[in-house]
Amino acid sequence: MSDIVYKNFGFSTPFLSGYRVLKIPIVDKCGKPAWPELFPTEKINQMRQIVGPRHFSAQMMLEFVPPERIRLDPGQIHLYTNDFDGHTARLGGHLITGVSVYWDPSSGRRKSDNSVCVLLYRDDKNHNIFIHDIKYLHVSDNETHPLNHQCEMVLDFMRHYRVSRISIETNGLGNALPEIMRDVATRRGANIYVNKIVNNKNKSDRILDAIEPVLTSGHLYAHTRVQQTPFISEMLGWSPLGGSGHDDGLDAVSGAIVQVPIAVHSVAYNRQIFHANTSFKL
Repeated sequence: MSDIVYKNFGFSTPFLSGYRVLKIPIVDKCGKPAWPELFPTEKINQMRQIVGPRHFSAQMMLEFVPPERIRLDPGQIHLYTNDFDGHTARLGGHLITGVSVYWDPSSGRRKSDNSVCVLLYRDDKNHNIFIHDIKYLHVSDNETHPLNHQCEMVLDFMRHYRVSRISIETNGLGNALPEIMRDVATRRGANIYVNKIVNNKNKSDRILDAIEPVLTSGHLYAHTRVQQTPFISEMLGWSPLGGSGHDDGLDAVSGAIVQVPIAVHSVAYNRQIFHANTSFKL
């Protein structure tokens, strides 16, 4: 094939013939920075912690990691039992800066893809992600209006966590959901905002690019209730090469991670005591 190309374009010798590839990783085998004035060791270690070992290896060390070697190890998740304290905006010892609710919908019936709604908290200062709750939505095969029924469940989920904004993936079946969600919310007197999400990126790439860096860098946390859902088994069976069965919980979490979160602030305040002057005559 290459001979035909060179013949057709009149090259006497292959382009770049005799050249060698120069690769300079950001640190050498002894850990010495290649450009210490721009990338000192402290900054390199910080980058490694943020992007995770796979991205660091490929982008900074120029060493490609084959997809078949990549896995999502649930053992790298930090589990916790704390509830979020809205008064102090703290989750255990972490100061929370944002929250996201993401819904990756399906019909919710048996033998269909899972319909999954997830709530994440974020600690942006320390780059931590907290999978606080995942709801796998199921409806009866005899349900006349399965999407309406799921909207009711999602609204209950949002009300429980006092969140009024949700991102809904509108590919395929989800195209009609934003309007159905608003109608159901209006009937219930709930004031919500629906953000429509259209995903064109390959699902495996979405999962890998969103979850793997925070997982392998030690920044992914999950409430212990998540262990009671199919999410952990999805991680164990997942491969970027596909063919691993259900991965809808993983997809919902990846969608929530990349969303711009709702800002969270402490509502704590200092009480002031006022004394009224009652020394007056009518």
